[in-house]
Amino acid sequence: MAEMGENAMAEESKPGIDRRTFVKQAGGAVLATGLTAKSYARVLGANDRIRLAQLGCGDRSEGHVRMVQLASKQMPVETVAVCDLWSEAREHRAAQVKKAFNLEPQKFKYSEEMLALKDIDGVMIATGDFQHAKLCTEVVKAGKDCYVEKPFANVLSEAIEARNAVKQSKQIVQMGTQHRSQPYPLAVRDLIRAGRIGDVVHIEQEWNVNEGRWRFKPEDTGLNREMLMDIHVEWKQWLYGRTSMLREEDTDWKRWLLGKPDRPFDPHVYLEFRLYKDFSSGIFDQWLSHGSDMVHLWTDQAYPESVVSNGGIFTWKDGRENPDTCVTAITYPKGFLYTYKTIFGNSYRSFSRIQGRDGTIENYGGEGASLFWVTQEGGRQEFDPQDAGPVYNSVPIVGPAKDRGEILKVPGAPPPDSLGPNDDDVVHLTNWLQAMQNRTQPNATVDHGFSHSLVCIMAAQSYWSGKRLYWDPHNEQILDHPV
Repeated sequence: MAEMGENAMAEESKPGIDRRTFVKQAGGAVLATGLTAKSYARVLGANDRIRLAQLGCGDRSEGHVRMVQLASKQMPVETVAVCDLWSEAREHRAAQVKKAFNLEPQKFKYSEEMLALKDIDGVMIATGDFQHAKLCTEVVKAGKDCYVEKPFANVLSEAIEARNAVKQSKQIVQMGTQHRSQPYPLAVRDLIRAGRIGDVVHIEQEWNVNEGRWRFKPEDTGLNREMLMDIHVEWKQWLYGRTSMLREEDTDWKRWLLGKPDRPFDPHVYLEFRLYKDFSSGIFDQWLSHGSDMVHLWTDQAYPESVVSNGGIFTWKDGRENPDTCVTAITYPKGFLYTYKTIFGNSYRSFSRIQGRDGTIENYGGEGASLFWVTQEGGRQEFDPQDAGPVYNSVPIVGPAKDRGEILKVPGAPPPDSLGPNDDDVVHLTNWLQAMQNRTQPNATVDHGFSHSLVCIMAAQSYWSGKRLYWDPHNEQILDHPV
């Protein structure tokens, strides 16, 4: 297997945060946990230093290292090894690790060499979307715990194989869907479980930006930022004769493909894999993975009933294959509709809205925003706005007092806002570390990863086929007709 940097250093950096702990057991307790003598020898005590490796050294791994550094202030943990096919990315990440932990990390080009190290306890995967599941399988089979970025998988057979490999192992695997460890999404789940807004009938998410996402990174193209700000020069340089820091002799293209059909070396496919359908579904893999995972968290659902998608490339006609605008509509066995939409040509007021028979919960902001408004507005007492609901004549809109609207507050949590925690929220990482110590399941399990992957896979397949697709949970098959 191979490992390579996720968009290797091509995206902007983001700040950090996240995870958990464990106590040694003796004698019969070893048998009770099902640990072998070999694995018991590697069990971590609460005061033992946890040694981690970074598999994939692109921009997301920068956040991983930063999260580990933050976690090290709470518990004994450090990054001791880095692995990436691309020498430039590997050296770049090793330099960050050296500065963060005051140690010289071991550096590897190939994952099997790194996984042979006996003193590595866990591996954090931040490679291309299409590599996550295969590499997670490799990591757990090597007897290491694993933190794997989303999407868990974007091919169904690989999702099934990796999930089964994890479940057949004794390893602790955490999905990189960090919102499962954050206080506001969890508080929303608890409100819904308590019946605060009645039965959910519809969840809608619209997360927008006005930019050519996953492209136009001057660090990679060699162009300066001033040139990239000139749209005419930008188009010309991007579409014709653009240069890249990545050279074929500095990586292993065949290994990077990881079983995908062979094709000539292309540094921009390598670095911008999110734009090309053989390697990623773009918006679906990157953002619907988070969106659907939160829907599953809030509604206690594990799989969709049907999925249908539409969209296209309407703004960024720059050679990308995946859509810059898309919408998908998903039904669930509990009997509600989930609609997800993203636009790359307008950034107006991203939001999430959960509509129940007795009220509504609205989130202001995009993925991860922590500002939630809880109200009775839209409940059955307001059967029709013309007769019983509020009438508005000014903006911004605030509901009438009778609907008892309130901003959701969580004691002990940071004040809510329309941005919320960034991707490097350390709470989720410490959750994984503590689960490693305790040999308990973390907040975002492999089953949760399988569930969000299934939604993303079905949404992408529907987009490309133009068909409404259905999930057969008994045979674990995607069908083009109702089960």
